[in-house]
Amino acid sequence: MERIAEFQKVSEKICGIKPDKIILPVRATAGSAGYDFRTPADINLNPGEGISVPTGVRVKMERGWVLLIFPRSSLGFKYRLRLDNTVGVIDSDYYYSENEGHIIVKLTNCGDKVLTLPKGAAFCQGVFVPFGITHDDNTRTLRDGGFGSTGL
Repeated sequence: MERIAEFQKVSEKICGIKPDKIILPVRATAGSAGYDFRTPADINLNPGEGISVPTGVRVKMERGWVLLIFPRSSLGFKYRLRLDNTVGVIDSDYYYSENEGHIIVKLTNCGDKVLTLPKGAAFCQGVFVPFGITHDDNTRTLRDGGFGSTGL
């Protein structure tokens, strides 16, 4: 497997989390594709309720790769936990945005049970995927912002 990225901690000034409290994502097993992101604090999510979870994490990755963020499948099946944008897309140039590339995950409990996640619980996973571009792609625009900076 190719090593193409490095998870790093976001500054406390940006994320409000002390660096020693941030847990960098890791794979659970040698065969796992996903890197588990962990909750920075206890989370109680009522049915129909949403929350933005600051992970305190950013990722530096090589061009030509993207990090896709998904809910943990067990939480999706048991609690109908969903990411509000369905799949999180972390581009390689997001690392350089004014928020230091802070990965924030917006979740909604679409189920009918209260979801309780203790601090440090794995709640979503990131998978690195290579991507291609079209033959006629001439994009030269550089990122100059964070969430939604290239459109709506």
